[in-house]
Amino acid sequence: MKMSNLVKKISIALLVLLTTHSYTYAQNAVVVNGTPIPLSKLDRLIKSSGQENTPEVRNKARDVLITKELISQEANKRGITKDPQVQDAIEQARLSVIVSAVFEDWISKDGIKDADLQTAYDSMKSQMGGKEYKASHILVENEKLAKSLLTQIKAGANFGELAKTNSLDKGSAVNGGSLDWVSPSTLVAEFSEAMTALTPGQLAAAPVKSQFGWHIIKLEDVREQKIPTLAEVKPQLIQMLTQDQNFQKAKFMEMMESFKAKAKIQ
Repeated sequence: MKMSNLVKKISIALLVLLTTHSYTYAQNAVVVNGTPIPLSKLDRLIKSSGQENTPEVRNKARDVLITKELISQEANKRGITKDPQVQDAIEQARLSVIVSAVFEDWISKDGIKDADLQTAYDSMKSQMGGKEYKASHILVENEKLAKSLLTQIKAGANFGELAKTNSLDKGSAVNGGSLDWVSPSTLVAEFSEAMTALTPGQLAAAPVKSQFGWHIIKLEDVREQKIPTLAEVKPQLIQMLTQDQNFQKAKFMEMMESFKAKAKIQ
């Protein structure tokens, strides 16, 4: 009877121990020399990498965490982390991350003013305006073929069908050679000059040579370029400003001036 109770107690103790052990490991991605690395750390690493959370990616990320932990432990064993120069470098790295995070937060909440957006919008708008053109073309490798196709079109052949079967520009060929609405400045000069000299519905009298080959050009339509409102392009303007190094430098100085103005410096 006593032996039976002892066996029960041992079984219960083992069950508790195993349950606790399983729970501990369930909360961690890995335990390295007794040091647990939380599962949340693994999840954050995968998320920050932008990769899909697959078993293969998780294993690779887990290896990265193990590598970092082993190096950290070895550095502590060797006393490297007590070296003043190493400590200074670690502090500089820490401050660099903090500075970037503070600046990004300040920019997102206080840094970009309406006046900044208006200035960026006016600059963008000054580069827009004018006319947009909708054209079709057939791009071929040599002048002889271009002239042959042009002759066929002038004789009544279907431009779109010839584009589908002959054009090297596969992106527009599937649409019968039709291009999207474009500003002349976005095209190579030879194509742009020939296109803007045409009137809607007109076919260029001769093939046009560019760096891509020989073009047979037909102008479909012309319209005034639509300029979007500031509200419509606000997200793009914010992205443009935050990627501009001169803007970043000016705003960083502005941020620091605002911090100093509020600080008690003795």
